Amino acid sequence: MDVIFGNLDLWGKAIGNTLLVFFIGGIIALVLGMIVGAMRVSPIPIARGVGTLYVNIVRNTPLTLVFFFFVFGYPQLGLPDLSNTVLGILAIGIYTATYVAEVLRAGINTVPVGQAEAARAIGLPFGQVMTLVILPQAFRSVVPPMMSVFIALLKNTTVAAGFSIAELAALRSTINDSADRPGNPMEVLLWVAVVFVVLVLLMSWLQRHLENRWRIAR
Repeated sequence: MDVIFGNLDLWGKAIGNTLLVFFIGGIIALVLGMIVGAMRVSPIPIARGVGTLYVNIVRNTPLTLVFFFFVFGYPQLGLPDLSNTVLGILAIGIYTATYVAEVLRAGINTVPVGQAEAARAIGLPFGQVMTLVILPQAFRSVVPPMMSVFIALLKNTTVAAGFSIAELAALRSTINDSADRPGNPMEVLLWVAVVFVVLVLLMSWLQRHLENRWRIAR
């Protein structure tokens, strides 16, 4: 247990940064994914084309290359300086948004077409049809796959360790490079795995809670 209690400051910072990347990246992915998902089913051909192009390009690009672009490419564009943590959050959020968009699109397709037609018949524009009629029902049907996307997002935060972002996966090298820090690399990796298992179990519990709650609400 020395590897934990002897390095509490590092564990606290690493877990905090991991959760920061996860939550902020998740919010970006959810908001952007909703927009792109709506564009994918939009009656406007240009919107559908842009949404499809975004999903196909970003989703088919390895996450590591997306991180490379943001961490190493962004500073070369002459834009305002951002920290590696912020750039990592943007990278993982924009990447995960493609999966959120596809999950939502699948959920939208489960909503009976007649409901959208009825909403349009009473004069609702496309935006209100999506936000008031379609998306609330779509979210109920996509809780399990959506939670799987966010579990994958949580585990993908480990990629950030390779880009100077002090999160859980970076603990091994940080402790190993410090002669006065207790613990060996294998111990650190095992405890990091335990932390991720606990976090995933919490998310699985949240998934079951939302499924039960929204099943009753139907």
